[in-house]
Amino acid sequence: MDEAFTAVEHELGTTAACRLTGRSRATHYRRLKPPPAREPRKPQLQPSALKPEERDAVLELMNSPEYAELPPAQIWARELDTGRYHCSVSTMYRILRERGQSGERRRQATHPAKTVPELVADGPYQVFTWDITKAAGPTKGIWYHAYVIIDIFSRYIVGHTVESVESAERAEELIRETIARNGIVPETVHADRGTSMTSKKVSQLLIDLGVTRSHSRPKVSNDNPYSEAQFKTTKYMSDYPERFDSLAHAREWFDAFISYYNHEHRHSGIGLHTPASVHFGTAEEIRDQRAVTLAEAYARHPERFGRRPRPPEIPKTAWINDPAKRREPAPQTS
Repeated sequence: MDEAFTAVEHELGTTAACRLTGRSRATHYRRLKPPPAREPRKPQLQPSALKPEERDAVLELMNSPEYAELPPAQIWARELDTGRYHCSVSTMYRILRERGQSGERRRQATHPAKTVPELVADGPYQVFTWDITKAAGPTKGIWYHAYVIIDIFSRYIVGHTVESVESAERAEELIRETIARNGIVPETVHADRGTSMTSKKVSQLLIDLGVTRSHSRPKVSNDNPYSEAQFKTTKYMSDYPERFDSLAHAREWFDAFISYYNHEHRHSGIGLHTPASVHFGTAEEIRDQRAVTLAEAYARHPERFGRRPRPPEIPKTAWINDPAKRREPAPQTS
């Protein structure tokens, strides 16, 4: 290619040859006289630059316990205030970049995984769980707050109230009133991590009473299943209002519902007995009566049964996170 170009150039001249071959004249002349190879530039040492031992001393200073969480400008100013000057702020940043420490130097907050609550009750008054749910008021933006405390063994609602606001003070009062009315201090009180549940007032009350405090893991609703299930039952009631007319209306409805829930609602989790029956110890007698009725029905028409019928068992224990059955739920997103 270069030989052909040279022949054309000799006959027509450089400009015409470049035009015919599509070669830039600048490229042509650069190839004729290539620039001399340059030696790599040696790093220039500034006479005012810090010596290696001085740079190490500045880095050690910035990483000291006193300054490890401060930016270079703060360190520079504080050292200057004590009469010491080491280098400029930009040099401090340069030293950090050279050592790979130009990012966040402060200690980062770490949040270890919360302990999985494992609670078991084999009788009433052992483990209470409580929560607060919102109920829509008469107009948009107005909410009422239903506080509900449940005995996990019997599912009996041992205490409740409906308030216009959520507050730690009212939560503490309700727990105190509930324990006083029932006359028995529970072994454990479980709740999620809402502000009222983790408040100092509620915590101090439980400490004073010698009650063990238990809390759900953040954003894991399965850690408070009894309260969640009870609230679902509440809001799926056919007469649950879309909006309550007033606080008095909300209190009246919840009073009636909780009376129904405790004394009439047959709960599938406790052998289709009412919470009151299990809570106050009449469930076994009722189960025996059910067994007699089923036996008589079987005796009359055994062909109607695949096997001899028996009334549902009453669970002997109630768990929050039974380790033998627990599967880790996926954390919920906010």
